[in-house]
Amino acid sequence: MKHTSYSIFKKWFAAAAVASAFALSATTHAADLTVSAAASLTNAFEEVGAAFAAKQKDTEVVNSFAASDVLLQQIISGAPVDVFASADQKAMDKAVEADVVEADTRVNFVQNEVVLIVPNDNPRNITGLESLKNKDVTSIALGNPASVPVGRYTQGALEKAGEWDTVKKHEVLGENVRQVLDYVSRGEVDAGFVFATDAAAAKDKVKVIETLETVTPVTYPIAVVKRDGVNSTAQAYIDFVLSEEGQDILAKYGFAKP
Repeated sequence: MKHTSYSIFKKWFAAAAVASAFALSATTHAADLTVSAAASLTNAFEEVGAAFAAKQKDTEVVNSFAASDVLLQQIISGAPVDVFASADQKAMDKAVEADVVEADTRVNFVQNEVVLIVPNDNPRNITGLESLKNKDVTSIALGNPASVPVGRYTQGALEKAGEWDTVKKHEVLGENVRQVLDYVSRGEVDAGFVFATDAAAAKDKVKVIETLETVTPVTYPIAVVKRDGVNSTAQAYIDFVLSEEGQDILAKYGFAKP
């Protein structure tokens, strides 16, 4: 498997953000509620969107899933997004600084954890962070800390545990948390770091070895995007996410209340 270098990734990141923004603009309609959400929310938000749409006449929820920073760049580039849900506070802070979200609508809606996972057969016999120092461990996947929230959480936790240099030597960077999950589930790397909810979604292919102690809680914020023509049901969608029904759906996928 070939892994993209950081310099090439940066070029891809900028091009993909602009291209995706135009793609969204071309495919959305007046009655669509467009939600840009972190990749780790994929399964949960597909169900949340369907449940919300069932309650709203003439409104269809269109989801866009990717790394939070990629989604943010799409929004800044003018993608017709109504709601932004990030996997960490830093991405939402950038959105506020760029003045592309309504800051007073920002609210934390779920909490998660970062875990160390291995393929189910665990060929390297990894038993914890300390095992990553074993000489036969040569590839460890994590989200790119420059653009992926799970990567930022992972780096902070590993620095706190004194294991960042160990992982850095063997890093395989993913463009989002689901790519990291795929690397591990296909046995293309020895281990990886993902959110607990992603590991649960692939429990038949990966095994959780350890839960990391992150520097800050893994909380997800959501907010209405600031733009002309924003769907009037955007705030209603956020209210639904925070409602008992919305939280019950999210809990099904392993998310905890913030």
